[in-house]
Amino acid sequence: MITGPLKGIAAVVLDTDGVITDSARVHAAAWKAAFDAHLREHPPPDPAQRRPFDERADYLRYVDGKSRQDGAASFLASRGLAADDRLVALVAERKEQLFIARLRGGDIPAYPGTVRLLRALRAEGVKLAAASASRHARELLDRAQLLDLFEALVDGAEATRLGLPGKPDPALFLEAVRRLGTPLTRTAVVEDSLAGVEAGRRGRFALVVGVDRTAGPGTGDALLRHGAHLVVRDLAELLTQEAGP
Repeated sequence: MITGPLKGIAAVVLDTDGVITDSARVHAAAWKAAFDAHLREHPPPDPAQRRPFDERADYLRYVDGKSRQDGAASFLASRGLAADDRLVALVAERKEQLFIARLRGGDIPAYPGTVRLLRALRAEGVKLAAASASRHARELLDRAQLLDLFEALVDGAEATRLGLPGKPDPALFLEAVRRLGTPLTRTAVVEDSLAGVEAGRRGRFALVVGVDRTAGPGTGDALLRHGAHLVVRDLAELLTQEAGP
């Protein structure tokens, strides 16, 4: 039985990477390889800006939750590097190739706590949607044998086709809600990125849940500041009344 923060919620929209599947770390590793190569090939004029990409701090601040193009442009600009369309596309494509190689080379598992929550929500008749900036969301869910739990999926390919702006704009989530046919006043968003929780708050969802997988210094507080109503470390916490920041 669903209790706690999700009681009375009719639908839940979840991000994929880092929320449903343990793929955020694979994305981060692929970004690091792509960015570090670019920094070696195009070193910033300021020596202090030539440090390698940080898979934790830089990933969370510049690329997590964003489209590949937006993430690449954001990080390059942070290091004082040219972020024209050609260079952004080059870095984004390099990252894409690295991620695909890892994805096809082995399974990326789903978080057990998330799977428990998803099955409990479905058993209670709660509608589920996945909304992700990644073009690989469908494949990730299919490989994890979870695709049939979702009534709607809006991924990066759909976002491009529909011309939807990236997070922190709420357009991706709002399209998922439109497909579910549920009111915002009874729909929750679950995200692990700062851009994602901000998008949920901007979209005026009934509940915005931040997932703090890293549990690093200040990471939970950052999610709250950007729009999360509450923060959990594992989504199984939402199955109890004790869930909270």
